[in-house]
Amino acid sequence: MKDILQRLAEGPIVGDGSMCMTLEKRGYCSAGLWSPEAVLLYPEAVKQLLREYMRAGADVLQTPCFYSCEGRLRRGNTTFTSNEINDAACKMTHEIANEGQDVLVCGGLSPVETYAPGKDLSAARREFEAQLEVFIKHDVDFLLAEFFNYIEELELCIDVMKKANKPIAVSMRIGPNPDHSDVSLEECTVRMAKAGADIIGLNCMYDIDTMLNALKRMKTALDIAGLSVYLMCQPLGWRCPDVDNEKEGYISLVEAPLAMEPRALTRGEVHKFARSAYELGVRYIGGCCGMEPHHIRAISHELAEERKKDPPVNDMCPPFTTLIGSSMRNHQKKGSKEFWLNVKPGSGRPHSSAYSEIESTE
Repeated sequence: MKDILQRLAEGPIVGDGSMCMTLEKRGYCSAGLWSPEAVLLYPEAVKQLLREYMRAGADVLQTPCFYSCEGRLRRGNTTFTSNEINDAACKMTHEIANEGQDVLVCGGLSPVETYAPGKDLSAARREFEAQLEVFIKHDVDFLLAEFFNYIEELELCIDVMKKANKPIAVSMRIGPNPDHSDVSLEECTVRMAKAGADIIGLNCMYDIDTMLNALKRMKTALDIAGLSVYLMCQPLGWRCPDVDNEKEGYISLVEAPLAMEPRALTRGEVHKFARSAYELGVRYIGGCCGMEPHHIRAISHELAEERKKDPPVNDMCPPFTTLIGSSMRNHQKKGSKEFWLNVKPGSGRPHSSAYSEIESTE
């Protein structure tokens, strides 16, 4: 099997979507802490979701162990260790990936609670080394450090990840704003690349249009610095332009995390996002919070020509054709891609507003 960098050189890669948020909707995960112990308590549920992302067309399955590090687990009062959770996550991800064809397994590292900006980094380094150890043991195809809001912490994580001799992908959750130490998006971009990451990008927190604008700035920063790395993105599955200037992104919304459904992206919006990201030069496109299997399917369908393959789901759900032959009103119009890319959905809620309140941090 070709590694992630060889695959990216040939065309775009489709990542998977949100595990924790989607599992919470299904009743297997706690909102807020995104309890990764579901891999031990409800393994069949987690396996099925991995399988659904793969069937939707994902080229990569990420180990479902987000936030599985000792400090965060203790805060959630779990009885499982990080090692136990990460070990089980690796085993099940390899198992499901082996059911597909040329599906890569990605070992996911998370920020740690022992990190404090400008302080001694030895405890944080040990936590990253503990996370990495399991991924080396299970020989994952590549590594991804995601959801970082301090470039200093991410640079430390990259330094640790180099010990695995695997391709390194990293993403920050900063959007258009500086990181939480007020380092600009452009400087973070250059520092990610210079630290040794092969793939860099953004994940979570902000609207798809906001992410596209931030990615443009990242590409410009790389060009100015004369650096060449692959760009990746894992956007939210919701519309939330009202938090562009909030450092905590969608988490600042009063409806987060349990009333976000009215903001869900349509498949047409995901098609357009995937096309725009690809044309910008992004070559790894997946999803984060709110991105369900049908959203990943939309990315896979949109980039099928560039990937030189259709997603497995085409046997039942070819793109934009499910209404052909239907008795539904305007079914012929609704059987076209143009219709679904331009439809303007309503919320169905008479008293809903376009934007909502931002939660006070006071």
